[in-house]
Amino acid sequence: MHILEIPSFFTPYGGEFCLDQAKALKAQGHEVRILSNVQLGVTIGAKGYLSLPFGRYEHQRDGIIVCQSFQRGVPLMVRWNVRRWVRIVGEMFDDYISRYGRPDILHAHCSKWAGYAAMQISRKYQIPYVITEHLSRLVFEKEFGPAPSSAWQIPLLRKAYEQANLVIPVSEELVGNIACYFGNAYRWQAVSNTVDVDFFHFRERQSHEGRPFRFCCLANFWPLKGYDILLPAFRQLRASGLDVELHIAGRGTDSADCQKLFSEGVVSHGLISRDAVRDLLYQSDALVLASRSEVQPLALLEAMSTGIPTIATECVPKSLRIEGGCTIVPIDDVQALFDAMQRVMEKKDFNGKVVSEAVRRLASAEVIGKRLTEVFDTVLHTDAPL
Repeated sequence: MHILEIPSFFTPYGGEFCLDQAKALKAQGHEVRILSNVQLGVTIGAKGYLSLPFGRYEHQRDGIIVCQSFQRGVPLMVRWNVRRWVRIVGEMFDDYISRYGRPDILHAHCSKWAGYAAMQISRKYQIPYVITEHLSRLVFEKEFGPAPSSAWQIPLLRKAYEQANLVIPVSEELVGNIACYFGNAYRWQAVSNTVDVDFFHFRERQSHEGRPFRFCCLANFWPLKGYDILLPAFRQLRASGLDVELHIAGRGTDSADCQKLFSEGVVSHGLISRDAVRDLLYQSDALVLASRSEVQPLALLEAMSTGIPTIATECVPKSLRIEGGCTIVPIDDVQALFDAMQRVMEKKDFNGKVVSEAVRRLASAEVIGKRLTEVFDTVLHTDAPL
């Protein structure tokens, strides 16, 4: 199968989930490439805005060919930037098809705006397209305002969902989560993102007898991640006389605003590399997330894959709540979070290896690669209007 991945955003603004799925599909024997047009923002990365290449070019990442373009966004010109982004992706596809031939299927990541661009390409070339959706209601709300919203983008994105051969939310709950903007009059089937279970492999932890119990939190410092709930719960643990540390890592966790919430026993690592994330997990005894909204927190799965228990809130999809590995507490409840952290510290019979194996069965690259192959094969053999 010839598959072209089209991410809505990519390096340097994230989007590694696209690369992970591309690698998973290639490992199943498919011909897979990525077509990436990244809109750069001068206000969020002036260095990249000025220094990244201006022409279109190709490069390889982890064995996947990436057809790359960087678009310089014009501040305050949202509609113009979107139209230009979609046009550039269309032009890049015209060039792609002349070089590599016609893909069997287009795999867009997020409706905004790769899904919409895939719809336009599908109309022109009569190629099926699917949209893997990663974005939650709160992300759309930040741009479109609370639902119901009259934002001009919504009818376009709704049409991209409805005309897709299939929408693939990363969790079942996401369909209802964003229905207030886009409805649910489309075909969908949930498929998880991948976790590199070989990289985040199981490792037995040393006993924490005679040393502090180490919690870690891997989340960027912004309101939805609930640091204003986590840090008071941690302070309560310390005030109870428990020997405990909290290590936090993510964008902004080393900022002055975050440090205002700090207390003794909190160690901030800031934004760290993938290798450093794994090292921190191996040095920790449990992971805790106090999130107010999550689509699919891979940090949770990565932590359980390495063999430690996790604590999260009710916003976490049910598919991630691995029995024995994930404790769920209410959102915005300091006392409930404190109680759960205390219980995890006292738990003596946690079997990290069993939990790690459950993550492998749920979200390994092999499992997701096979799952996506089945889904795409069904799309290609289903009579549906393009």
